[in-house]
Amino acid sequence: MDIKFILDEIEKADPEVYEKLSPRRDILKSFGSKVAVAAIPIAFGSLFTKAYGKTTSTVIDALNFALELEYLEYNFYYSCTNSAILSALIPTIDKAAFSTILANELAHVNFLRNAIHNAGSTPYTPTHYSGDPVTGSPIVPAAYDFTAGGAFPVYSDYATFLTVSQAFEDTGVRAYKGQAGNLQSDHNILTAALQIHSVEARHAAHIRLIRRKAGAADAPKPWITGNTAPAAAVQANYNGENNTMQLTVNITSLPAVTGTVSSIAATESFDEPLDSATVAGLVAPFLLP
Repeated sequence: MDIKFILDEIEKADPEVYEKLSPRRDILKSFGSKVAVAAIPIAFGSLFTKAYGKTTSTVIDALNFALELEYLEYNFYYSCTNSAILSALIPTIDKAAFSTILANELAHVNFLRNAIHNAGSTPYTPTHYSGDPVTGSPIVPAAYDFTAGGAFPVYSDYATFLTVSQAFEDTGVRAYKGQAGNLQSDHNILTAALQIHSVEARHAAHIRLIRRKAGAADAPKPWITGNTAPAAAVQANYNGENNTMQLTVNITSLPAVTGTVSSIAATESFDEPLDSATVAGLVAPFLLP
């Protein structure tokens, strides 16, 4: 059996294969004289379980998790244009931006629903929700309580509306980052998810610009500094962002223009992922049972 030939053919099919398993030299060494010919198929199976071990159900779960977040965001911004109270609350100069974000979130919902459906699975649909952006049927906002039981007066205070908007977007960015590992077995889906992830980050930056122009007391930057939240009520959405360790390297020990990198610069330079359980807890107050 020509192991080198097999590896050549595998590399043609997937040029990134060696990023998923051992370097080619180590693989060839592992198939030396110590491995019996009869055991080679088993050994190959072990290697490719390592490389492509994420199951289809894992990918679907990650996509449905992303879809749940996109539904939340889409309906939040839908209320901007379909709630007379909010429409009157939002300054005219800001409405165009929210219309653009709404269109982006709708595109994300449609894409994820179609991707899940095309994979032969059932897309997530919110509880009490009869709206379906894919078919164009009307939205029923009873699926959500964007005040979280009165904790966030988003329909009467524009600053609170913007705070919740920023928290949603920042959480979405961290959530997509947290699901990247579950999508590695499907490069096309992973690429699309990363494209959505970067757009969510642009949304987050723009909401910060709107808040800054509106005179927000924290004078928000386009990025997250430490674990600083726009308000104490959404602090949980930012916990963990003050991490300065990346791949066992303490970023504050690295050289800067003068001295070493500050903790502020270190946290601003890297965003932190959120796992699905944490995100579910953050979203739960806005979902009706």
